[in-house]
Formats: sequence, C-alpha cells, structure tokens
Amino acid sequence: MDARFQRRVQRYGWDLAVGHYEEHWLHRLWPATERVLERAAIAPGERVLDIACGTGVLAIAAAVRVGRSGMVVGTDISEKMLEAARAATSALGLANCRFERNDGEQPPKLGLEFEVGLCGLGLMYMPDPERAISALAGELVPNGRVVVSVWGRRDRCGWADIFPIVDAHVESEVCPLFFRMGTGDTLCHGLEAAGLKDVSTERLPMKFRYSNGGEACDAIFLGGPVALAYAHFDETTRAAVCADYLRSVEQFRRGEAYEIPGEIVIGYGTVPACAQGETEHGTAVSYRAS
Repeated sequence: MDARFQRRVQRYGWDLAVGHYEEHWLHRLWPATERVLERAAIAPGERVLDIACGTGVLAIAAAVRVGRSGMVVGTDISEKMLEAARAATSALGLANCRFERNDGEQPPKLGLEFEVGLCGLGLMYMPDPERAISALAGELVPNGRVVVSVWGRRDRCGWADIFPIVDAHVESEVCPLFFRMGTGDTLCHGLEAAGLKDVSTERLPMKFRYSNGGEACDAIFLGGPVALAYAHFDETTRAAVCADYLRSVEQFRRGEAYEIPGEIVIGYGTVPACAQGETEHGTAVSYRAS
C-alpha cells in the first residue's frame, strides 16, 4: 500500500471518527492510558511530546502532571482530532499544553527539547512505525524516556475480524499490518532499533463491554480506523458488515451485552546519555543535548 495514500486514509478517517472515538473508546481505554503515564513517571517541570495524540487525552493528563512550569506538545495527522484536543485543553484552562498538526513519522521541527516522548495507540496506523519511534526518540534529551502503546496480538483482540470484514466489501486496506507491532518482540525490537536502552515491554489484557450490538458496532465502525470506509457504504452494505461483525464476536455476547477481549502492549526505553546513536536501519539519530 502506498504510504502517502495510507496517511490520507488515516487523516480523513480520523477526521470522521473523532466524536465517536471520544464517546466509545476514551473511557474504555483509560486503564492503558493510565499505565503509559505510570511508566513515563512524568515529573513537574518536564517537557513532554505526545505524537499521534488524537483528542489529547494522554497529552492533557501529562500537562496536569508537569504543572505550570512544564510543557506538553501533542501532534497528530488529523486536524479534527487536534481541534477536539484544543477545545478540551481550553475548557480545562491548561496554558501549558498545545497541539500541532504533524505526521508522526517526521520530526515536528518545534525547536524544543523534551524529557518524555509518548505515543498512545498510534503506531499501528503509520506506514513505518519504526521510523516514528526513531523520530520521537530524536526529539528527546539524553536520558529522556519513551513510552508507547500498541494493540497486541491478533488472536488476543476479539474484534480483529473487522478488517477482513470491511475488506470483503471494499478494497480499503485501512491498516494492512495493524497487529504487527504487537506481535512477539516486534515493539521491543523497534525501540532498540531507535537506539534506546533499558528497553522493556509488558502486555495488558483488556475487556471492552458494550451494552448491546448497536453500541458495539458504533464503536468499531464509527469510532475507529474503518470509519472512512464505512462512511462510503450504502445502507445495505452497512447492515451487512454490522451483521458480519456481530457474528464474529458472538462468542463474547452476554445476553444483550458484549464483553470483547483485547490486548495492549506497552513499551518503554530511555535515550542513551551519549549525544548520538544509530539505528539498525543505518539511520543516524541525533539526540538533543541538554
């Protein structure tokens, strides 16, 4: 799949999904968000960069932790997501948090130094997630901390059939390698390839409860990565993909409700104290001097 096309799909898809994502996913994903924050150990006065920040839930939580003397910058490819993040920040009166549109695989060129780099459930949507990790690490000072999360193994995510179900109706190729970073030691290797040290990963089992099939379908089709493809379906096709999806999660139905399992992998690493590192791919990574 052409990388530029994949980025456009993600940009416009998440523009459509923003409201439904906040409604159906933010509170359900909070345990994973909280674990990322715990691993980051953010302190008052620190500067934090959050790439693929979405509606800003992770960045805003970080901004509360760094306090007035610190700073948080969130970046995302979707302008609608950033608008929601800015609105939330304004409503909370946080002057130490700002948001910029940027492709997560590219350095944001902010001219700032950061102690912490975050990416919560964003790497799976990028054509080259390893490049994104390297770009994030390259914005940090020596001994800076990187914490990222991705969806885990396909067979541990009960909703995983959504991609082939949508692809059966349209050649969307939304996320052709969605589960790659959460499989085996792939995330660990990506962090190490970015030149990070003290790398570790952990797997967090999750369970997503929906009160009925309609809510389960809204979450997956309106608030997730297939939102763009779903928006172009006619009513007959929408009914068909919803029926196919509910059949795929039938084993997780509890009466009218659904309890669908998932897994999230959290990865951690620190920037070496030396001024420069090099990735496995031969790309030089320059770490900012403090």
